[in-house]
Amino acid sequence: MSHNTLIHRIVRPGVRLVAPMGATPNQLTTLRLVTGLTAAGLFACGPGISSNIAGVIFLISMLLDRADGELARQTGQMSLAGHRYDLWCDCTVNVVTFIGIGVGFSAAEAGLGNIAGLAIVILFWQLNVVKVAAVRTFSFLKGHITIDPDDAMVLVPVLVWLGFARPMLLAAAIVTPLVVLWIAFTSSGSKPEINNSAGGR
Repeated sequence: MSHNTLIHRIVRPGVRLVAPMGATPNQLTTLRLVTGLTAAGLFACGPGISSNIAGVIFLISMLLDRADGELARQTGQMSLAGHRYDLWCDCTVNVVTFIGIGVGFSAAEAGLGNIAGLAIVILFWQLNVVKVAAVRTFSFLKGHITIDPDDAMVLVPVLVWLGFARPMLLAAAIVTPLVVLWIAFTSSGSKPEINNSAGGR
């Protein structure tokens, strides 16, 4: 997983300002978790002003997701425990986000959110616990822009703002389980490259 994606570059100047203040990576990770859960709760209130605010908070949470690892690298505070905590928070936020968006609509959409959330948990287990697949990044403009698969989560608030939350939930409830199944059937004897929705520091 790259540590020099577009979002890493966006947060890097801010992290340089925060680093001398004594903040720790785990503090930023915890703030990422709190903001992510807050956004999910607001998404669960349904379409409207709550969802619009939730989208803003969710984007802040995503920036914090990259900032914690950036701070760890800049200050030499990298640790396996911190990395695992970061991964757990990322998975939790992603799961409750889809569940929250579904709850905000109806029982049917809540079911789609639950399916997507469960598939994310299984995907997290496949990629980060048993590690049956490797994760790759994507580069554009001759390597000047690098995108981590997890960066695609930035589309969640955008699609909500544009009124495409329902199609997004349906797509997540279909595509994510299919990815899980694909990994399960192709993981024997090799480690295929696959997108990661769980994230990481």
